[in-house]
Amino acid sequence: MDRIKAEQRVSELNELLRGYGHAYYVLDKPAVPDAVYDQLLNELIELETIYPDLVFPDSPTQRVGGTPLSNFDKVTHERPMLSLSNVFGEADLRDFDKRVRNGAGNQIEYVCELKIDGLAVSLIYEDGKFVRGATRGDGRIGEDITVNLRTIRAIPLKLNQPVSIEVRGEVFMPKKSFHKLNEERGERGEELFANPRNAAAGSLRQLDPKIAASRNLDVFIYGIGGDGESYNLSEHDETLHYLSDLGFKTNNERELCRSVEEVLAYIEKWTEKRNSLSYEIDGIVIKVNSYLLQQELGFTAKSPKWATAYKFPAEEVMTTVRDIELSVGRTGAVTPTAILDPVAVAGTTVQRASLHNEDLIKEKDIRIGDKVIIRKAGDIIPEVVMALIEQRSGDEQPFNMPENCPACEAELVRIEGEVVLRCVNPKCPAQITEGLIHFVSRNAMNIDGLGEKVIEQLYREGLVADISDLYKLTKEQLLELERMGEKSASNLIAAIDASRSNSMEKLLFGLGIRHVGEKAARILSEHFGSMESLMAATVEELTDIHEIGEKMADSVVTYFDKEEVQELMERLAAAGVNLTYTGPRVRVEEGANAFAGKKIVLTGKLEQMTRQEAQQKIEGLGGKVSGSVSKKTDLLIAGAEAGSKLDKAMELKVDVWDEERLIAELSK
Repeated sequence: MDRIKAEQRVSELNELLRGYGHAYYVLDKPAVPDAVYDQLLNELIELETIYPDLVFPDSPTQRVGGTPLSNFDKVTHERPMLSLSNVFGEADLRDFDKRVRNGAGNQIEYVCELKIDGLAVSLIYEDGKFVRGATRGDGRIGEDITVNLRTIRAIPLKLNQPVSIEVRGEVFMPKKSFHKLNEERGERGEELFANPRNAAAGSLRQLDPKIAASRNLDVFIYGIGGDGESYNLSEHDETLHYLSDLGFKTNNERELCRSVEEVLAYIEKWTEKRNSLSYEIDGIVIKVNSYLLQQELGFTAKSPKWATAYKFPAEEVMTTVRDIELSVGRTGAVTPTAILDPVAVAGTTVQRASLHNEDLIKEKDIRIGDKVIIRKAGDIIPEVVMALIEQRSGDEQPFNMPENCPACEAELVRIEGEVVLRCVNPKCPAQITEGLIHFVSRNAMNIDGLGEKVIEQLYREGLVADISDLYKLTKEQLLELERMGEKSASNLIAAIDASRSNSMEKLLFGLGIRHVGEKAARILSEHFGSMESLMAATVEELTDIHEIGEKMADSVVTYFDKEEVQELMERLAAAGVNLTYTGPRVRVEEGANAFAGKKIVLTGKLEQMTRQEAQQKIEGLGGKVSGSVSKKTDLLIAGAEAGSKLDKAMELKVDVWDEERLIAELSK
């Protein structure tokens, strides 16, 4: 066959196989026998072997996986992949429904979908072709796993229309594939995966894509990453149909509900039927259908107000408490943990469960040797529900918290207003190592290669006593550690060196100051600009900042008042660690524009820009965009079809602008 005919035949085979693959993997309706598909695929492989330049990225032959990777690159999501809030029963769900109706009126439609127990991913297509895929990560930054996602046959490499779009979905491992994989691992003497979700996550993070290709992963696409208006979509249900038309696999078990009673009926149905599915689900996702109402309701810092996840009741099982161990965290909190006879709970094997504090142990009268009921709170965290007192033999031993720290023997104290016992010795080895582990973690200084075991070795060998010592480490010192090779040592030194240039908020979060989380660290860093300015701040100056409360302000001032902390900052500066904020800034000078320092609410439909674009512009000028109208609201921007928020703003005599006025002020 000459090249012209080969090119024509390759094109025909690509289209045929793409259609047959869609019917088989997406629609679950095979269009031809497997033998016919295999015959056509072999023909395509033969032609591509003869004419390598005819191998296209969207060819069905390109799903087997290519060259192994050395690592995964980081990817910043254009729009954050937010997590959902959770509800755990009918009362919680009715409260969610009430909040929705209070914020958006009574004419609400919900789309109910099965909550797939898998791994959230983002897929980007340009002109209809799959170009990049990433994990959710921390919601803002994920990992580029394109090569592994290409091996999933339910993910189209080419869409039915040449659109550019970002979609989001859940990759999972079917139950049948999971059991087969564990059987094979067992035969090879390898550690078994605890559940299909862990198996799916582990498969997607394989550096060798051929391994990912062998795992038979699947996917359901549940939404788009951008604005529905860009695709003339006004409802979530409409979007799912559109995605299906493009060639994506969506879950057909969804249902449109017009009342909370219909939502509850859907939940009841799938609570009973969940075990009949070929894949694992751990709850039901409930979303407001209308995009306009979604915009009305808005977001919290972590999740949308227009959606929630109903988590199935936790599975409860019986086991025995064999011991109670104590651990010391980076803040000195001493936490008791029950050591249990291994038992399967909600798909995983549980051997440990936190007992939180001494008061809980006494309240539940949990003793070593007790038979207890355990469950997973929210299907995630193992907890002891109760001790089976009537089954006691008399040999059970009551547990009493010690008076001294198990790590350093310092006296434990209970701070007024707290239930936990704390070690307040700043030289406690457990606190130091836990603090180091937090400092190098991904959301803090993000030093790849410094895992828990390496940190413990470094501390044990006297190479690191505090975080500043990390920046004195040499390659020669690292090579003396167990299981540390030449390449690993070089990579670790490079990662430590790269962390010196992190923006201030990474360092501030990494210091582990009580009550200062990732978001607060960003707010403080942006406001003060340098560690020096923050260290000089008073409680009053800190509490003047929006979202910084008195408890957090006290904690920050107390921390930086310590002489040893001030000396630590000097050592970090001497080691070349950046102590200034280098992230994006907003203009917040009071009076610099009409938005700086103002609390602003957006409502209704804007014609010249999306609500998200308006919010970004306002916040870029120092305004704070809120989702609800209150006495503290300074300004309401009312688009078309503005509803209850406009009425409330008028009632509270809040200043109201239309879109034209907004555009004019943004243009100044």
